[in-house]
Amino acid sequence: MKNTIVSIAILVLIVCCFGFVQRENQSQTDDGKGIHFATISLDSAKALATKTGKLIFIDVHTSWCGPCKAMAKGPFQEEKVGTAYNKKFINLKIDAEKDADGAFVSRAYAVQAYPTLLFINGKGKLVKKVIGYQYADDLLLLSDMSK
Repeated sequence: MKNTIVSIAILVLIVCCFGFVQRENQSQTDDGKGIHFATISLDSAKALATKTGKLIFIDVHTSWCGPCKAMAKGPFQEEKVGTAYNKKFINLKIDAEKDADGAFVSRAYAVQAYPTLLFINGKGKLVKKVIGYQYADDLLLLSDMSK
């Protein structure tokens, strides 16, 4: 009985923590101002890009990367950046070490530093690769490469 209560308490704690992390992640991207990152696979993004004619913007990052965290809380949250990227791209965030597509993306596009920003088409062909922290104005210039 005691073990069952402890197990249930641990399960409740895990579920609550997961919910908090999900809300934190959503608050960083779903506040209506910044870039909205889709929670779909790379294959799904490619299919959508082919259908819509948009490029795919991928923020390849890691959980321990300081500049990655700074971009997530800074330039990616700016309204003017969000407006441009949400209109012109299918936006993905891929953790190179934890996400299902992370290892593939890192190998396929020779990602060696973080953050790495990738712009690819619906066939997966690399259009542009940018390494390192980018300010909002830099991101806006990069957004001009799309239609």
